[in-house]
Parts: sequence; C-alpha cells; structure tokens
Amino acid sequence: MEVPERALGNQPYFFMSYAHTPAWSGAGDPDHWVRVLFTDLCDHIMALTDLPAGAPVGFMDREMQVGDGWPARLSENLATCRVFVPLFSPRYFASESCGREWFAFNERVLRARAGGSSAPPAVVPALWTHLDDAQLPDSVRHVPIDHAQFGDRYAANGLYGLIKLSRLRDEYEETVLGLAQRIVRVAQESPLPVGRPRLYENTPSAFKPRGEGPRRIHLTVAAPTLRTLPEHRDARPYGENARDWNPYHSESTQSLPALAEELIRSLDYQISVSSFDAEETDESPVADGAAKAAPSHPGILLVDRWALTDEARRDKLRAFDAEARPWVSAIVPWNSADVQSRSEEGRRLAATLEQTLPLILDRGRRADCRAAVNGVPTLKAFTDVLPAVVAHATRQYLKHAEAHPPAGPPVRRPRLMGPVHPALPEGGTDHGGEEA
Repeated sequence: MEVPERALGNQPYFFMSYAHTPAWSGAGDPDHWVRVLFTDLCDHIMALTDLPAGAPVGFMDREMQVGDGWPARLSENLATCRVFVPLFSPRYFASESCGREWFAFNERVLRARAGGSSAPPAVVPALWTHLDDAQLPDSVRHVPIDHAQFGDRYAANGLYGLIKLSRLRDEYEETVLGLAQRIVRVAQESPLPVGRPRLYENTPSAFKPRGEGPRRIHLTVAAPTLRTLPEHRDARPYGENARDWNPYHSESTQSLPALAEELIRSLDYQISVSSFDAEETDESPVADGAAKAAPSHPGILLVDRWALTDEARRDKLRAFDAEARPWVSAIVPWNSADVQSRSEEGRRLAATLEQTLPLILDRGRRADCRAAVNGVPTLKAFTDVLPAVVAHATRQYLKHAEAHPPAGPPVRRPRLMGPVHPALPEGGTDHGGEEA
C-alpha cells in the first residue's frame, strides 16, 4: 500500500538520521544530547531563513511514539525533506534503520539525477563521535565529507564531545551554527524534487551487516544496439552499446544499466557491468584464462525482450539458461508506455522470452522478486524491485556456490558474471507490476 504524498508546503527543512543509543541504566534518555543538537539546529535555521511560524524546520524520529504511524511518517519525511543530515558514528553504520534511511534518501537523489537534475546530493554529514575514514562503508564514499572545516577538536571528539565538555562549549556553538549555515546553503543550492514515499518495511539497508566482507555482484545487459536493432523498432531507447539501453527514456535521461549500477553500489556492493554480446564474442576487456573460470560472485541478467529478435543472441541466451547457476537472477524491464512493446509483436517476444529462459524465469517466479521476471513496466517499479533481486541472487550464491571449485582446466561457456577477482573474498516484496 502506497504512503500518500505530502503537501509541498509541509516539507521539513532537514531530516536528522541518527543511531539510537540503547538504554543501559536508569540515568535517563541516552539520546538526550541528540535532541539538544536537533533543537539548536532548528533554532539557527529559523533565524537564518524566512520560514514562517509553525513551519516544520527539522524532523527526527524521536518525536513519534510506537503506534503513532511511525513507519509511514518516517518514509514521508524522507521523501519530502530538503536536506538529509546523518550523524556519523560507529553505531550509525551498524544500524539497519540508519542504513534504510540512507538508502531511501539516496534512491530519491538518484531518481532525480536520472530525471535530468544535475544538483549534487543534498546530504550534509555531521560527526557525532570520532570516526576514522576506514570505518566508512563504500556506499557513502560518494558524498563529500570535510570534517576539517570545523577544526581539530570537532574531528577528534565529534559534536557529542563538544557538547559534553563545558570547556568546549564555545566551539560547540560555533560548529552548530556553521552546520546550520551549511544545511541552509545546500537546501538553496541543491533543490531536490519531492519524491514518493517508499514503504519503510521493504526498504533495504545501505550498510552491509557488521563483520561481513566485501560483497560483489555482476550485471550483464542483453539488449540490442543501434547497429543490431530491427529496422522497424523505435531507436530512442538504444545506443552504440547495450549498456546505453534506456527503456524508460520518457522518465530518465540516464541509461538503465548506469542507474542500476548506482543503486546496487548504494547497497554497499562492488559491481561490474558488461554487455552479454561482448562476453559471448570474447570482446570482454579481460581475456586471460582466470577470467574464463567459473564466477566467484552472484549475477543479474538485465534483458530486453527485443534482444530476442536476433537469432544468434537468442540461441546463446537459451544455451546459458540450460546451464544457469542458481545464483543468476533476471530482470525484464519493459515500458508500459511503449506502443511497440504492447503490440502483437511485443506479446510474441514476451512468449519467446519464456521459451528462451525457462529455467531462470521459473526460479524468479518462485522467489520473493517474481515481479522482476514478469515484466517491470515503470522506472519506479524497477527501482523498487532491484534491491530484492540483488538480495535473492546473493542468498542463492551463499547457499549453492562452492567455496573451493574442483581442480581442472576452466570450462569455456557463456558467462554472465564478469571477471573473477581472486583478491576478493568469495562471497522484498513485489513492487513492480505484471504486464497486462
């Protein structure tokens, strides 16, 4: 069930994302000082802007009680706030709730960028406690972080240290004012369109579980190019390479593989992307023997039904399906506004796909991401279902893949997973719709 959109006039200026400290004694609220910081920021922002009385300045989930519609209100504020302010600490990146908040807001940023916005991420990180750069997950490293601007004591102690030590009170006040000024500047310079609230319960975390090693996945794109496209097919979704494929071109200026790559990276995965045609014709940039060995990570096939108009490609996809490993999943995007895809020929191609990839599609329908293989008709449906497919492929890899492949020469076969990287450790809910 969708969460209703919020009126533009009720946008909170900022959303404070923080990790709750568990209560360990009867000494009162363990997050008291977070609320003090929140209140101080709100006071400064009211003074620095022309927000009217009663306007929502900031949002933090402490204001809500259990049973007060919390998940829906949380998602609503993530979809409408102007700036996202995460309080960095070791506990923050160990929190699943904080990881969900980060992913939901970052997805909003990526969708705005796909729609043509060139504004940088409206994210203003703040140090709550000291944190080494090495403790930052890969999924957050794309956000500019400059702790030095607030001084050495801030970098060493964080806002918690400044607020708790009375001798550093002046530095706390100066730092919080500077942080408020930055929030206002980012809100004005990087206006972010209001998004649609994402169901919180089905939002993945952007941070991998504590103690888990690097996660890797490979995305392969099976789609025509301008050179291989049938003459009568609308050329707007296609480019010089399969990776240029953009089935939702009316909604996005960015290719679908590029958007998928950014979304998967925001789930704290290392990702590689290639064209199915390039791999099948040995045009892959890696040509050594190790690269031809069995893959050491899960994979996703992003397949355009119009790719099946090429007989040779169709035969190679059928051969791959016959040997498909359980940790290979598929996503079948199609645009519900594409007249040709809704035509009789489009329906024939949908039936041909069923005959070409019966094993992979059947596995997808028996999983919790069956909408991915039934046809993903919109960009919104695609961004909703992609995390579930990534999670499913990873679970299947951990369940079925052999930790130590049998000895012997590598078997030459159609690959879907990209090159092997020996240096790396080996490793939802339906939101899309079926085609009518």
